[in-house]
Amino acid sequence: MRTALISALCCAALLGLSLASASAQASETTKKPVAQKSAANKPTTKASAKSKAKTSTGATNTATRSKGTARKVGTAAAAVGGGAAVAAQNPGRLAVHSGAALVVEQGSENAYYQKNANAVMPIASITKLMTAMVVLDGMPDLKAPITISEEDVDYLKGSSSRLRVGATMSRETALLLALMSSENRASHALARHYPGGMTAFLAAMNIKAQALGMRDTHFEDPTGLNSHNVSTANDLAKMVAAAHRYPLIRELSTTPEAIVEINGRDMGFRNTNPLVKNLSWEVGLSKTGYISEAGKCLVMQARVADKPVVIVLLDSVGKLTRVGDANRIRRWMEYNYAEGKSGTKTALDLRPGFPG
Repeated sequence: MRTALISALCCAALLGLSLASASAQASETTKKPVAQKSAANKPTTKASAKSKAKTSTGATNTATRSKGTARKVGTAAAAVGGGAAVAAQNPGRLAVHSGAALVVEQGSENAYYQKNANAVMPIASITKLMTAMVVLDGMPDLKAPITISEEDVDYLKGSSSRLRVGATMSRETALLLALMSSENRASHALARHYPGGMTAFLAAMNIKAQALGMRDTHFEDPTGLNSHNVSTANDLAKMVAAAHRYPLIRELSTTPEAIVEINGRDMGFRNTNPLVKNLSWEVGLSKTGYISEAGKCLVMQARVADKPVVIVLLDSVGKLTRVGDANRIRRWMEYNYAEGKSGTKTALDLRPGFPG
């Protein structure tokens, strides 16, 4: 009996162990797929994290670059706008673009502004102011006729003219066309009709230049087509001041436009300087000039900021530069030297672009 009981208990114990082992194995078998699933998901999670990180970083970098670009564009725009604002708010600053320039008080050596004023350079048709003075110094009959001939045709530069060979006009009309419209044939004909001819006329031009103290000036023709007609801004200021003393030169050089009769035909001519008819200007004498070697040139006597001044602009590039420079000079003068301004300047004012 006891032996049977012990055997039964042993069997029960062995059965319990077997059941526990089976349960453990079943539990292990159930957990493995979960572990495998979790392990399988880990690479996916890392890849996703990396992708998200890259996307996030790329977006951040793009945003940063966009902000940086925006800042650069904004800075550039601000710089441009700021520069324009500064220029608009500082009319006392003068920037002249002509190669040489001079603004001097008429009748004195007081220079308000100068740039390369002693540089010797071709002066083109500014020459015609000297031509007019020499003609008038000879006290000719202004009503006497002169005729355009083949000698007056420009074969040096090939410039055109509305005055045909054979055209006849009074000496005064020729002076008008030479000074107002810069007519080369008219100017050459005036010199050719001078007592002693062209040789005597050129000699008189150079003698008068020396008499006016124009030490760096030389003339080889009466029109300015010859690039060997040279001078400086300082010398030309003396010539303009001298020419301004001739009432007829003042009148003819500032005539805006005129209709003249040539060989029984009415012809219209205009001034080469648009400022003579600009109501903002009070121009007392004017002459323009151009050949390729000289660039665009302009000299004027004018009243600016209630002061009589001589303005010389040489070697300007482009059609509008010389006129633009003249307008900038006028605004600068009005800002710095008009009545009520101190007008006290130092030698530093003579530097190009010096803020007044």
